[in-house]
Amino acid sequence: MEKEILVQVDGLSRYYGQHCAVNDISFEVRRGEVMGFLGPNGAGKSTAMKIITGNLAPSSGRIIINGVDLLDRPKQAKAALGYLPDQPPLYRELTVDEYLTFCARINRILPKAVSAALDNAKQRCGLEQVGRRLIGNLSKGYQQRVGIAQAIIHSPDVVILDEPTVGLDPIQIREIRSLIRELGGDHSVILSTHILPEVQAICDRVQIINDGQLVLTETIQGLEHKMQASNLKVGFRSPPSAEQLSALPDVVEVEPLGSQYWRIHYHPDHNPVDFIVKESVKQDWGLYELTPEKMSLEDIFVNLTCSENHETSVQAVAIP
Repeated sequence: MEKEILVQVDGLSRYYGQHCAVNDISFEVRRGEVMGFLGPNGAGKSTAMKIITGNLAPSSGRIIINGVDLLDRPKQAKAALGYLPDQPPLYRELTVDEYLTFCARINRILPKAVSAALDNAKQRCGLEQVGRRLIGNLSKGYQQRVGIAQAIIHSPDVVILDEPTVGLDPIQIREIRSLIRELGGDHSVILSTHILPEVQAICDRVQIINDGQLVLTETIQGLEHKMQASNLKVGFRSPPSAEQLSALPDVVEVEPLGSQYWRIHYHPDHNPVDFIVKESVKQDWGLYELTPEKMSLEDIFVNLTCSENHETSVQAVAIP
C-alpha cells in the first residue's frame, strides 16, 4: 500500500517578464519520503522552493499541501509546512528557548502545548543542553539545528530544507544528515542541495532541474542501477576506425582517448563486450585492454545540466 501524497505540484510555471524561471514542472512527494532537489545556479531551483513554500506566487500551476490548495487556502496549507531557507531566520540576541517559544507561538501552538513542543523539537535536534544559550554564541552547526527545530516545532507534514549543511564541518554534516534522515520517517522532506553525495546518503528520490525544467526524476535505486558500468575503455595494438567500432551492435558512441585507446558508451542493459571481443579476433585488432568504467551521480548531473541538447541528455541517462 502506497503512502499518502503530501506534496503535489502540477504544471508549475513562473515568469519574470519574458524570462521563464520555472517551466511547467510537476511532481509528488509522499509521506516518509526524502526527495533531493538538485540544479545548477540559475536553474530555477530556488524559485521553485519559494513558490512551493508560499513565498512567491506562480504564474500558473497548482500546489497541494496535504490535500489543501496553497493558492486557495494559503493559511491552512502553510500550517502543514516547515521551512528552513538557506539563511536560517534566527534572532541571534535571543536564547534558543526564547526563540523556539516565539516560533511556537507564531505557528499558533496552544499556550499549554508550547512547553511540550519545545522539548520535542530540542530533543529531535539535539538542543537539550543549549536551551539557555544565546543563538549568536552557538556554532554554525548548532545554529543550523536551531533552524531545523523552528521548521519542525509545529510538527508539520512537510519539511522543506534549503542547503541545510552548507558551511558545516564533516562531523556537523554527518549529524545534520542523520537528523534529516530521521525526519523523513514521519514527514515528507524536500531537500534542496548542491552536494551530490548528500543526495545519495539521505534521499529516497532525486529530481534535477535545469533551465527551469525537470530533466530527471528518479529513485536512488534507479540511479544506482544507472551508475553501474555503462562505458568501456578499450585498447588495441592495431586500432580500428571510429566507424568500425560504432557499427558494432549495442554501441551508442565511441570517444577517442589516444592513438590506441577508445571509450565505448553503451546502454546499461546492452553490454557490447562479446561483440567487441569477437570482432577484434576476426579483424586482428589486437585487443589488449578492456576495462569497465562506472558513471557517477556527478557524471549524470553534468550530462543533464551542461548538454546543449537536453532531450538527448535525458534519453542518455533515462532509466528503463
